[in-house]
Amino acid sequence: MSPPSPLPTVFILDDDPEMVKALTRLLRAKQFEVRGFTSVRAFLEASQLHETTCLVLDVAMPELDGLELQQRLTHQGVLIPIIFLTGHGDIPMSVRAIKAGATDFLTKPVD
Repeated sequence: MSPPSPLPTVFILDDDPEMVKALTRLLRAKQFEVRGFTSVRAFLEASQLHETTCLVLDVAMPELDGLELQQRLTHQGVLIPIIFLTGHGDIPMSVRAIKAGATDFLTKPVD
């Protein structure tokens, strides 16, 4: 008998704790399993990424920006859907993220 599949999980990575809290509440109300992080280091240490995972990622992170994290994950063979959510985005940044495989690029505030 094979082990059970992990539950679909939305990881939220944003350096603003209030944004993480708000998105976690919103997504849990929609019946998603959610894990929120405010630092790249904590995310990388704690995350068990699998095929039923997606990442909502802020671009402007203090340790490693979101685009750099996206690149690192891709180089490690971690090909999960990434949705960028940022208050500091511009068109060249969004094009770069999408060309690198991001599913979407949204600007804050978002409905």
